[in-house]
Amino acid sequence: MPAEDPFRLDGRVAAVIGSASGIGEAVAEACARQGAHVACLDVDSARASVVAERIARSGGSAEAAALDVRDGAAVQRALDELAARRGRLDVAVSTPSINVRKPILGYSEEEFERVLTVNLRGNFNVLRAAGRIMTARGRGSIVLFSSIRSVVVEPGQGVYAATKAGIVQLVRTAAAEFGPSGVRVNAVAPGVVDTPLTAPIKANPDWYAAYAARSILGRWAKPEEIAGPTVFLASDAASYVTGSVLFVDGGWTAVDGRFKPPGM
Repeated sequence: MPAEDPFRLDGRVAAVIGSASGIGEAVAEACARQGAHVACLDVDSARASVVAERIARSGGSAEAAALDVRDGAAVQRALDELAARRGRLDVAVSTPSINVRKPILGYSEEEFERVLTVNLRGNFNVLRAAGRIMTARGRGSIVLFSSIRSVVVEPGQGVYAATKAGIVQLVRTAAAEFGPSGVRVNAVAPGVVDTPLTAPIKANPDWYAAYAARSILGRWAKPEEIAGPTVFLASDAASYVTGSVLFVDGGWTAVDGRFKPPGM
């Protein structure tokens, strides 16, 4: 057995963007448990501070600051300052996303721009900023968040799905461009997860039950169930994994139907 646990992040510095709630909050806590110093960055700085303080009370190392991923210069500045202050930036995870659930014919241009600006441009800003720092240093891991909607859709998910498919192609291209410098880039694609983003679905019992039944496991995911695979991609346990999309969807995308044929 190797002397070191490849799943550990001891001595690493991880920037988790979107860590004030939901999946980002769970990822920040999981990275800290694995030994990383975590920068909890979010447009909601007050809530990000609560998360960082909880990590510190649990014996971890964390800090918090406000960050709006829509502002490319601010993203670059925040990650540059973190790397300068801590002497390194090893991991960058970006989770922010919004969804306006409407049929395409009902979408306004403002709604279209709002979803694209956060989901695609915002994640591009993080990818570019972290990539600049990590390629110069010669190592690092970047994880962006896609979705099952990158490959399967339903009415009302068109623009959101387009951004999540776009993230996959950004990740693959960045993996090709950053790889020669020792930087890995991957995406996590969750299914339905109990977060603030999915609160409107949870509020509708029929909708909630239909989504639960759609996965092989017959239930929604908890945010911490998405955090483990994310930490894996951030760690040396995934040292030969880059340009990949890790679906964490309870089998949603693996199964074509739900009818069980007689005798099966």
